[in-house]
Amino acid sequence: MSGKTLMVQGCTSDAGKSALVTGICRVLARRGCKVAPFKPQNMALNSAVTVDGGEIGRAQAVQAQACGLEPHSDMNPVLLKPNSDTGAQVIVQGHAVGNLEAGDYHGHKPRLLGKVLESFGRLKQAYDFVVVEGAGSPAEINLRDRDIANMGFAEAADCPVVIIADIDRGGVFAHLVGTLELLSGSEQARVKGFVINRFRGDIGLLQGGLDWLEARTGKPVLGVLPYLHDLHLEAEDALPRPVAGLSGEKFRVIVPRLPRISNHTDFDPLRLHPDVDLSFIGMGEAIPPADLIVLPGSKNVRADLDWLRANGWEAALLRHLRYGGKVIGICGGFQMLGQAIHDPLGIEGTLGSSPGLGLLAIETELCAEKQLHRVSGHLTLENASVEGYEIHAGISTGTGLSRPVVQLAERDDGAVSADGRVLGTYLHSLFDSSAASTALLRWAGLNEPNTLDYVDLREQGIARMADAVEKHLDWGKLNAIFE
Repeated sequence: MSGKTLMVQGCTSDAGKSALVTGICRVLARRGCKVAPFKPQNMALNSAVTVDGGEIGRAQAVQAQACGLEPHSDMNPVLLKPNSDTGAQVIVQGHAVGNLEAGDYHGHKPRLLGKVLESFGRLKQAYDFVVVEGAGSPAEINLRDRDIANMGFAEAADCPVVIIADIDRGGVFAHLVGTLELLSGSEQARVKGFVINRFRGDIGLLQGGLDWLEARTGKPVLGVLPYLHDLHLEAEDALPRPVAGLSGEKFRVIVPRLPRISNHTDFDPLRLHPDVDLSFIGMGEAIPPADLIVLPGSKNVRADLDWLRANGWEAALLRHLRYGGKVIGICGGFQMLGQAIHDPLGIEGTLGSSPGLGLLAIETELCAEKQLHRVSGHLTLENASVEGYEIHAGISTGTGLSRPVVQLAERDDGAVSADGRVLGTYLHSLFDSSAASTALLRWAGLNEPNTLDYVDLREQGIARMADAVEKHLDWGKLNAIFE
């Protein structure tokens, strides 16, 4: 028998779609149901490697965790990873099929819908419930033609829809009514109710608005979710909001806010660490003194390396090292630390080569086949255990690799400079393991760092979201929608 389905769409990006799907998935899993998440099309530079050797958006990997599942490429059959302002790498059912400009991608959507429905059909056959997440807003007029992410998918798959809006942004009733008004008649009929997210204050003061909304639209309000302070769920794509200034009392870590930064969730364990003050430094911002500089992953390594140089980071790195600081490069950041980066096939843009920062004795060539691996092993620092994943097109060679950072079961990974002050690795989620995070922070100069159990912290975030969803949504109405 095919599984029951519900689709969550939002009035805006960051309205709470991912969080609501995560919460619903965990509630159903707690009740003993077989449930899986699904997102037809995602645009994100935060991704994860799946159990079947594919690549999906990171939010769907978190939702899979909420279901008690390993992430699978069917959970996000189309992933777009922007590598310029107008183009993106297109990943279909876990594997890259090429780069397309926005206009060309629009023409490919009808063909991709078949792949989307194929993956969705497999999940429906395998699970009791499939909870679907939309993308952005269904009321983006310019994107509605050939849509496969929101109502276009809902119509093709014949599934009911709930719309969520963020009251913390203001204008929540205008968002909900306006979104509904811009849908077609059949799409409006498909909408079965609303959820209001991030409410603070006395719910009694909101009741008049809720009554008006239900009378105006004929749709029920399924619940009002409270603002959950300090909730941690890994971001789908948006960087954390910057905080003003660095604290002189904590270990200072800075990360350049690259234009095509990828997998910035690597830094969540540091951002939440009690001993660490982490800041992302963007274009035009002064590069402050720090104890550790980390170069992040990038979806366009050579272009982002040019950005680093144009924004003064090359000189800042050399000055930082002269004064005794340490440097880490992850994935694309690792490649930047080498002698050169070659792109003979134009994998990430213009064909050619770029000189690296020259801090590690490696060179990298970008290749057509992307490396996708889930790995575990030990750091060469303190023999600390580490788990993570690799997502990269580059193959690195050079004498620097004789001093690896990570020892895996079948091979080594990464490089440490001869003076021991710079290291680079292809391993994402480098800081997730408590042992690895502690060893790296101690290497970087933090004496006796506290231990942060980031894996448990991530699980706590999922559980908090599920508790709120279970308490504040009308599950009688929600179950009727699933039926």
